[in-house]
Amino acid sequence: IKNFCLVFSLSDYLPYEIVARPFRPQAEYRPKSGKIDLGTIYQRDYNPHKVGPVTLARPQERKHTSDAKVDTIPTYRDDYRLWKGERTESCKVERAYEPPSERFGNPSTFQDDYIPRQPNPPPSFKPCETKLAEGPFDANTIHRTAYVAHELKPMFVRPREEYKPNDQPFQDLTTHQRDFKGTPGEQAKSCKPESRKLGSDDPFKGITEFQDRYQPYLVTAPEFQKPREYVPPTDKMDLKSSNRLDYIRHKVAPRTPIRPAPGRKSTGPFQGKTTTKEDYQPWSVCPPGLIKKEPEIQKFTGKFSNLTTFRSHYTPHQAKPPQSFKPVQIVSTAAPFKDETLYRTEYTPKKQEICPGQQLDALGYVYVNTDSQGHKFYRQIFSAIK
Repeated sequence: IKNFCLVFSLSDYLPYEIVARPFRPQAEYRPKSGKIDLGTIYQRDYNPHKVGPVTLARPQERKHTSDAKVDTIPTYRDDYRLWKGERTESCKVERAYEPPSERFGNPSTFQDDYIPRQPNPPPSFKPCETKLAEGPFDANTIHRTAYVAHELKPMFVRPREEYKPNDQPFQDLTTHQRDFKGTPGEQAKSCKPESRKLGSDDPFKGITEFQDRYQPYLVTAPEFQKPREYVPPTDKMDLKSSNRLDYIRHKVAPRTPIRPAPGRKSTGPFQGKTTTKEDYQPWSVCPPGLIKKEPEIQKFTGKFSNLTTFRSHYTPHQAKPPQSFKPVQIVSTAAPFKDETLYRTEYTPKKQEICPGQQLDALGYVYVNTDSQGHKFYRQIFSAIK
């Protein structure tokens, strides 16, 4: 397989004629004839219905409460038994320290396996010396040589329409202000029953369940374990380690430096020439001229006309108000407003009965006995009236 290289120059470039894109003219606005139908499907199909009060589906609340005391023993207190816990013994095996019998080796694996090697300098990839081209630099590009400037047509300006105010007065009356008329009526009465105080202000005379069931228990103080007394050891501490005992000192010569030995100083002049000083030559570069050409279209000096297509083609129409589906206004009567409800007419207040367990002596009850579950039974005394 052979590789081919193609080289293009300015002589091979052929300019082509540029044709302007066709411009689509904007169509003028023409209003449609006829009237706008402002009716909706909801206004056409809606039928008003009479709505009655909603019946509540919630059942009546029933409370089952009792003021009797609970005389029972819970299962936790009845079944719980105290167990004497014993302390577990330690499973740790005590072993005495034994020093190693083998001798400690001083050299490491790095010292044994490392072999010093001489570094090889990498080859230089610097290119050979090249000669620079003679003569000034040619800064022409294909865009500068092949660019053709085209003339632009003037923009279309639409004349401004004068403002014409409306002669009719402004209608600021809303549908609520026009259709709403307040009907006279009395203030609604509250259906809340009268609050009555239950009970009496006398101090409480009796024994509570806590005072009746509570029994004091004797509590002993917890036992604390005494710490052991510290006994210092009698023998002396051996501070000798295996490294101190087995280490042998060796006479080692100091390392030789890797840098080369200092040579003799030359007395001649310093040669400060480098490759950059020899090969670099300053070139006189002229700044390139501006590629942007002067605008061919002159700026407008007159006043700007901000007329849009909507202002020029729009024709105002008088919109009719939508048809009101509100029922016909009923003439208000001078009779008072009937604000009675079914709840207010059918509600009968009930007398709250007093629990017989609060005042046993006054109602004629005598204590009989108490069952195993803690329920107290009373008997009513019937008095014969002559």
